[in-house]
Amino acid sequence: EEGVQDDDNDDAHESCSAHLPPPKHYISSFAVVADAAFEGVSEEVSKQICEHALQPQTSVSLKTLLQTGRGEFLHKTYKNLDHEERGATEQVLTQVAGFMRRELPIRLAHRIQDLERVPYMSEMPSVVGVKKLYTQSFLEIVEFNEKIIHQDEEEEFARLLEAIYSRHSKVLVQMARGAYEFRDAIRLGQFEGLSTQTSYDQMESTHEFLDRFYLCRIGIRVLIGQYLALRQPPVENYIGIICSQTSPYEIVKRAIDDASFMCTRKYGDAPEVIMSGRLEQTFPYVPTHLHYILLELLKNSMRATVDWHGVDGDFPPIKVVIADGDDNEDVIIKVSDEGGGIPRSNMKKIWSYLFTTADPAIQEGMISVNPTDDHAIDSPLAGLGYGLPISRSYCRYFGGDLSIMSMEGHGTDAFVYLTRLGNTREPVPI
Repeated sequence: EEGVQDDDNDDAHESCSAHLPPPKHYISSFAVVADAAFEGVSEEVSKQICEHALQPQTSVSLKTLLQTGRGEFLHKTYKNLDHEERGATEQVLTQVAGFMRRELPIRLAHRIQDLERVPYMSEMPSVVGVKKLYTQSFLEIVEFNEKIIHQDEEEEFARLLEAIYSRHSKVLVQMARGAYEFRDAIRLGQFEGLSTQTSYDQMESTHEFLDRFYLCRIGIRVLIGQYLALRQPPVENYIGIICSQTSPYEIVKRAIDDASFMCTRKYGDAPEVIMSGRLEQTFPYVPTHLHYILLELLKNSMRATVDWHGVDGDFPPIKVVIADGDDNEDVIIKVSDEGGGIPRSNMKKIWSYLFTTADPAIQEGMISVNPTDDHAIDSPLAGLGYGLPISRSYCRYFGGDLSIMSMEGHGTDAFVYLTRLGNTREPVPI
């Protein structure tokens, strides 16, 4: 199982985040208490969660995921392996399954602990539901054989993770419901010292918790999604969910089509989008992540442009520039609009899960429906103001970033930074 880690160190724990300087966007979780009791579970289960939460999470990189999927680390698990056997799919899957069996309970335990201890939000019914879901998945994995050696064990483990992956697909919306319940509780005066006038800065620990939770959730879903994708028939240029020849141009084109469809459905028309720059450039990335980020930015730009200029007005085009060079450390994508911009006083709030500008009636309607898949075009998240902070988490997960520059009265520029080499490790909290 050591082979799934970065190649900088053969020691199973040397690449863990505990031994690294904090990444740029590192957010530490609440302190681990060795004998903490968790609400709603037995003393024995509480002890299991604490034991796993005391262990550091193993940080991986895009490059590591690619190399592991190709079988480049099989020699770390299978010492007497012939060179020709290194791409053997069965052995790759068994190796990855072994790593997942060890790593996932640790990651889930950290999240359960965080969900238990976040002030105020831990009491919200939807957050309690998410914690129960994570606890159920934690126990199912812990109860599985500790060592996965044979093919039938690997196949059974894959079926378990498939069920967990499907069950967790609605967690983003469920947590959004939790944030809505929290805002509602504040409005009704249920928490002493908190009111609708509470400032963004006063809610800092809650914002940090939500950022940490969503970033770590991306990590869990990437690991499970990559493992399950490796079990599928091979697709050209793909290793699992990672495409070695990801084309920003092609993904922007698809995102334009989707955003235009959504905008036209709502307003009857959509602004034109003009692309320029390094349109032929490709690099290793997860296309679904990049599509989600660009769809969110284009959707926001189109909505702002139509609202600012009026449905019957002439829309200035939205401009997308793809910048990259052979010596650049990042692929950078800029999305520019002339949609009136954002007041400077609201700039902090665009990254907030709690101070959303979404209409309360729309929020209530969307939160009340059964959640669909998180990233569907019709997902309730589309109306909750969650798109930008979630998009930034996707960028940061593989070492990139998302920044917004706005000129009130004119428009907004969004900059997506994506690392070209893919060797940045996940910013997992300890």
